[in-house]
Amino acid sequence: HGVTSETPRSHLQLEFTRSLNLILFGLHLINRFMASSDGFAGATLFNQGFCYTYDDVIFHPGFIDFSADQVDLSTRVSRNIQLRMPLVSSPMDTVTECEMAIAMAEVGGMGFLHYNMTLDEQVQNARRVKAHTPGYIAQPAVLRADSSISELDALRTNRGFSSACVSEDGLCGSTLLGLVTTRDAELVRDRSTPLADIMTPVSDLVLGSSTKSLQENERLLLESKHGKLPIVDQQGNLVALLTRASYKDQLNRPPSGLPSLDTEGRILCGAAIGTRDADRLRAEALALVGVDALILDSSQGDSIYQLEMIKFLKHNLPKVDVIAGNVVTQNQARRLLEAGADGLRVGMGSGSICTTQEVCAVGRGQATAVYKVGQIAKDFGVPILADGGIQNSGHIVKALSLGASVAMCGSMFSGSTEAPGQYFFSRWRACEKVSRYGKLRCDEERKRFALLE
Repeated sequence: HGVTSETPRSHLQLEFTRSLNLILFGLHLINRFMASSDGFAGATLFNQGFCYTYDDVIFHPGFIDFSADQVDLSTRVSRNIQLRMPLVSSPMDTVTECEMAIAMAEVGGMGFLHYNMTLDEQVQNARRVKAHTPGYIAQPAVLRADSSISELDALRTNRGFSSACVSEDGLCGSTLLGLVTTRDAELVRDRSTPLADIMTPVSDLVLGSSTKSLQENERLLLESKHGKLPIVDQQGNLVALLTRASYKDQLNRPPSGLPSLDTEGRILCGAAIGTRDADRLRAEALALVGVDALILDSSQGDSIYQLEMIKFLKHNLPKVDVIAGNVVTQNQARRLLEAGADGLRVGMGSGSICTTQEVCAVGRGQATAVYKVGQIAKDFGVPILADGGIQNSGHIVKALSLGASVAMCGSMFSGSTEAPGQYFFSRWRACEKVSRYGKLRCDEERKRFALLE
């Protein structure tokens, strides 16, 4: 006020006045909208031309007229696969191998095996998952009768097991010969002594049966007052293991609910593959052992290679669901959906160790990516997996609310005991060796870890 048109103004004053007017106009519009709706609807927020991450958005609380036990979290991870819990583990070499896949399925989720390993190793992991019976030890320690006590010592150092089953071939599924514990070996000075000389023979063991239910075998374990209960089939082959420690641990946890099972009663298992010609053989081998879904693992899924792989898989392996990706835009998603993808993996550069945005200068804020891709996937009736950027439970809530059917977690699970890898202590903290997933070939990773060790 009081400034006439003749009053000289500097360029800075003009720019300041123009900017101030724009800000005031924007605040006026926001105030009008907020006064009527007390917040932004998703369609309004995500159509303003801005890019948002999970931390850029927050939800307003709503009225609660239901109890927690009425909440149904069941969802689909792909077109034909239903889950009780909207959580899956990422196919990273520091996250998901057979133990993680088993653990995820036992609590109603699902695990996807990484493919940063040989074909035989991935198939063996998938076979272990599909053969596992929920409620039992996922990977019991098994040694041969001619194994030495030093091998038992190494097992205790590397995996923390203080005892091991002894079978004919040193594998689960072969004839059980006995059981060896720390008490059998701790006072033996010659650590080259074979386990056959110190083990408790199978004739002196209390055994569970594969024909009995989990509850019946647990009751037998408690009544026997032993620490271990090997489970054998009618031919005397070791098929599983129950321990008193695992039973006590289970009592201290909340009920896990029903596991994720396929139509044959086996737990669900997914696996990742690439898009090279050799991956077609990998896909066929994985389907042969019962893998339920295949993820086409690529940081940029909108490519001719994924389209060709989807076409091959849908024609040759029609019973296996195909999850394509990764994508962050609707145009990317549309091409893969029209090609026949049964699910989409959404996220680019938002993962804890992903460098796609820094190296390639492509990507999108994860909240915006999930919302936008979710809109078009809904038109095709296909679920999406929010992959990357999940750092806490609040991020999972945001991902599901913005349109994802499932949250795929990597770093959140990588520090768990079910994750692969070796642990070491640094400054009194337990740490695990990790690799830059997707940046080095499998053999290069092994060389690097060998140098670290």
